[in-house]
Amino acid sequence: MTRYLLAGGGTAGHVNPLLATADAIREREPDSEVIVLGTKEGLESRLVPERGYELVTIPKVPFPRKLNGAALRFPGLFRQARRETIRVIAERAIDVVVGFGGYASTPAYVAAKKSRVPLVIHEANARPGLANRLGARYTRFVGVAFHGTRLRHARFVGMPLRPEIERIDIDDARREGITFFDLDPERRTLLVTGGSQGARRLNSTVIETAQQIIDGGWQIIHLVGGKADVTDPQIEHYNMVRYCDRMELALAVADFAVSRAGAATVSELTAVGVPAVYVPYPVGNGEQRLNASDVVGANGALLIADALFVPSWVRATLIPLLSDRVKLHDMAVQSRHIGSREGSQRMLQLIDDALDD
Repeated sequence: MTRYLLAGGGTAGHVNPLLATADAIREREPDSEVIVLGTKEGLESRLVPERGYELVTIPKVPFPRKLNGAALRFPGLFRQARRETIRVIAERAIDVVVGFGGYASTPAYVAAKKSRVPLVIHEANARPGLANRLGARYTRFVGVAFHGTRLRHARFVGMPLRPEIERIDIDDARREGITFFDLDPERRTLLVTGGSQGARRLNSTVIETAQQIIDGGWQIIHLVGGKADVTDPQIEHYNMVRYCDRMELALAVADFAVSRAGAATVSELTAVGVPAVYVPYPVGNGEQRLNASDVVGANGALLIADALFVPSWVRATLIPLLSDRVKLHDMAVQSRHIGSREGSQRMLQLIDDALDD
């Protein structure tokens, strides 16, 4: 029986590929032991137990960005987190540590090295995070979700995705999705999503231009996010959804998408071959722009800055594009060519390689 310690968390970008990998391990090896290392503050504190995995927590120790009280406390807190992780590795007889970035990962990487346990890393974003840049110094087994990711020892594995997406039967899911979302099967469908938190400019621009998009023969599924401050315009063929728990059906019915460019979102859209306009989140280190660069470079998507995604751009550029069936077909082919539904299996192979090394 193999014992796995999967480390990571904080945000969905770290937790979701971790859980997809855990599910793939459990399906392949029902007798294996999968333990997740995280923090009490991160999203993993809720999602990991809900999925049926044991969560072991260590102190949240963010890297200090400036010299202050937190910076002075960092060395002691980090040593504590590392010691606790070393203890978990020893007491649970862990065979391999698999890290996905986030606050819990760095202590796990150092502990794995100290304990001489095989280490595997997965980087979900095109621009690697600090934890994974450090961890990549300790192992040759580094998987990345995007071809252009610059990280030591990087091997493309793609993004581990939920089984509902990796194994999707598009035709069956599309039929189910038309019923689920109460769609017109004769109209093409535009999927709009800014993520679970929504996206203010994206939401407002689409709502303002929805009638013109619909007049072009389209219908809209608009995932506005649970906290979005928007009002449903009550237009025929426009469907506002606060939260979607059947994302695989939304992907299956989509003929085109307007979306943020989070790593998981780009990976899911390309896995199903949905062409898109990506509107990267304007705050941060620019990682979302990089996440979309592979599919944009392959002509499977367009990229536009958040500040430029305004109604006049939709009228001048997006609506004419939506009327060009040949162009949309070509973009869909290129999107699917870039995408992968094998991330979980490739990640398992990378873990096996580390165990066999």
